Amino acid sequence: MKDRPPIAVIAGKRTPFSKAYTDLSSVSAVKLGTDAVLAAVGDVSAQCGTFNIEQIDEVVMGNVAGPPDAANIARVIALSSGVPEDRIAHTVNRNCASGMESILAGWNAIAMGRAAITVCGGTESMSQIPFLYRPEAAAIWMRLARSKTMWEKIRTIASFRPRHFKPVIGVQLGLTDPVSGLNMGETAEVLVKEFGISREEQDAYALHSHQRAAAARESCFLSGEIAAVGLPGDLTIEKDNGPRSNQSLEQLARLRPLFARDGTVTAGNSCPLTDGAAALVLSDLETAKRFDRPLGYVTAYAIAGCDPHRMGLGPVYATAKLLRQTGLSMNDFDLIELNEAFAAQVIACERAAESASFAKKELDRDRPLGEFSRQRMNEHGGAIALGHPVGTTGTRLILTLLRGLRQSGKRRGLATLCVGGGQGVAMVVETDLEE
Repeated sequence: MKDRPPIAVIAGKRTPFSKAYTDLSSVSAVKLGTDAVLAAVGDVSAQCGTFNIEQIDEVVMGNVAGPPDAANIARVIALSSGVPEDRIAHTVNRNCASGMESILAGWNAIAMGRAAITVCGGTESMSQIPFLYRPEAAAIWMRLARSKTMWEKIRTIASFRPRHFKPVIGVQLGLTDPVSGLNMGETAEVLVKEFGISREEQDAYALHSHQRAAAARESCFLSGEIAAVGLPGDLTIEKDNGPRSNQSLEQLARLRPLFARDGTVTAGNSCPLTDGAAALVLSDLETAKRFDRPLGYVTAYAIAGCDPHRMGLGPVYATAKLLRQTGLSMNDFDLIELNEAFAAQVIACERAAESASFAKKELDRDRPLGEFSRQRMNEHGGAIALGHPVGTTGTRLILTLLRGLRQSGKRRGLATLCVGGGQGVAMVVETDLEE
């Protein structure tokens, strides 16, 4: 990685993010991804009138749920977008970091000389994650399908029991780590106990996220990165539906714990299940000269593993590794995007980063990592308000961060997130490269 030149982010767009089972529930992950790709390419075309979809060399998309009707969804999206058939595409999955993993894969393709321009992003329809049958029930359905005579069919149907018709909720299964045996909310409760995080602190952080996201929407910052999604009947979805301008602590306090009877993690201080997609157009530095001005550059990254029970601390481990690799410090970042899987998880990362004992024991450092300063972090709100379509969020963080840096006239940012299963990813972005 040290010898790899930066990658240019020419432009990017995302769809609106909608809570699962609401505005975008009828829209497939393929259509969401296609809309994001076409919007990102259209943004480049606005800069350079000679650019079009046929100049894309490769498409990489992050996706976690894996729609059964669109294996290798990146290829389906590429062809649906009009990318020529002789170009290649593949799908990546690093759970919540899939949208970042797509950027790394596209960067790698360019560094290897396999491509000059790639489209990289993520897509997720959490509304359309299917319900499943248990193996016992599936075996009976298979036996029924193979029954040749009416008598065999009747006997097979008679073997069904009420339990066989109770589905396994796919999204619930997918959000449970099979190694730790905990779902993601339960891992947040682990951090609550380890770091002594109160319910009031979590609700206050959630309110803070909604207030910032509502302000960003009111100022039209968010609309600058969103491309509308059309629905049947000439309907159009243009805005995220998660941010609540009238959210209050009183409303949040009334919500019951979701993951433990005596717990503090609620639907209000967690990110919601979300549908949405995002895409970036990437190129090497020489090719980037064709365009007026790239949105920015990705200059470094690090990926770290951690205990799946404490997966929410992934950003701390990944950022520590990134700082070792680059020689940067937390003070070198003008803005930070740290994905808000849970308010408790963000607060735990804040405390771990400022802890001398955590640094010595967990990070092999003589001093604390530094401060995830709330003044510089998630200034336009985070996933608690905006939502977290798991295969998409990593891309959204980079897009929002670079746009925020551009808007404020600042230069360097850090994007980082935790990953189900116990990983963290951190990336450095810059609006301008030092000569």
